[in-house]
Amino acid sequence: MSVPVRGAKAAVPGPAGAPAPRVVGGRVVRAGRGAVSLRVRGRTVAVTALLLAALVLVVGTTLTTGDFPLTVGEVLRALTGNDTGAADFVVNTLRLPRVLTAVFVGAALAVSGAILQSLTRNSLGSPDIIGFTNGSAVGALVVIVLLHGSMTQIALGALAGGLATALAVHLLMIGRGLQGFRLVVIGVGVSALLLAVNSYLITRATFQEALEAQSWLIGSLGNRTWTHANAIGLALAVLLPPALLLSRRLALVEMGDLTATALGVNVHRTRTTLLVIGVALAAFATAVTGPIWFVALAAPQVVRRLTGSPAPALLSSALMGAVLLALSDLVVQRAFAPALLPVGTATGALGGIYLIWLLITESRKSRA
Repeated sequence: MSVPVRGAKAAVPGPAGAPAPRVVGGRVVRAGRGAVSLRVRGRTVAVTALLLAALVLVVGTTLTTGDFPLTVGEVLRALTGNDTGAADFVVNTLRLPRVLTAVFVGAALAVSGAILQSLTRNSLGSPDIIGFTNGSAVGALVVIVLLHGSMTQIALGALAGGLATALAVHLLMIGRGLQGFRLVVIGVGVSALLLAVNSYLITRATFQEALEAQSWLIGSLGNRTWTHANAIGLALAVLLPPALLLSRRLALVEMGDLTATALGVNVHRTRTTLLVIGVALAAFATAVTGPIWFVALAAPQVVRRLTGSPAPALLSSALMGAVLLALSDLVVQRAFAPALLPVGTATGALGGIYLIWLLITESRKSRA
């Protein structure tokens, strides 16, 4: 039985550069005689509910619109197996795998970005900025160009490349401390080096392989099947629960190593576990669609501003990432039809604008 505790408040530090910690109110719900407790904020719950409703709306619009428009009833009959005609093929073979891949990949990238931004205490600490996405791309390209591997081997190659990049960045940080700005600078340098490696691998490929690799590097949801949706869905099902379980410790680690240690958190173990989870989520997402920019960078920050909470909100970030990527894919499918515009071009353009705004904002905070 859950017991609400009214009026509970806690001081939680704001994002990097914030002038002072903010007091975050809410309601603490305890279960099992206090064995499990959870702080619930009304605004966060409202934002999460709205994001879930927006995701349902985007998915519904994707399934019902297009060159072959369908009614809601036809879609529901196809989903329940009561329609074996054209609607069944359009929904279950063409549209549903693609939109589910977008939802799962967006959620994975957003959670990865939220974890890494919190660990580095820097809003620029997302996997696409600090090189983990390019590292995953290198691993995947090695499998595509040199080994001619399968989808499973590409995913394993992307995971190995992302983890190897994380290890390289970690080794470069030894003895210097995990400071957000230093990590971002080192990550940008590593990312540029890996981008050059990607270009070199493409030059080693045949003409057909180079075309395939280059189209993969743009980031696309085209021709995604149940194999892709199941792969990223399984990765998310395995990696998201431990991330959510560690979200409270993540908030404490964000307060600083000394504070977190004083509150009973094993900082090294928590940081290492969450870093592996964050890199793995970005790696599997990259393996399925290729590098997709902007989502991991922007989704966690947008959620923080909507909820008004400086603490990481992994579930809300996952929903925001899913909405952003599914909506972006819907726009490029409908607005630019019949052209087959990859979703990576849309998110990259938006990401560039967002990154410029974010850099200006962070610069103003630093001067203040």
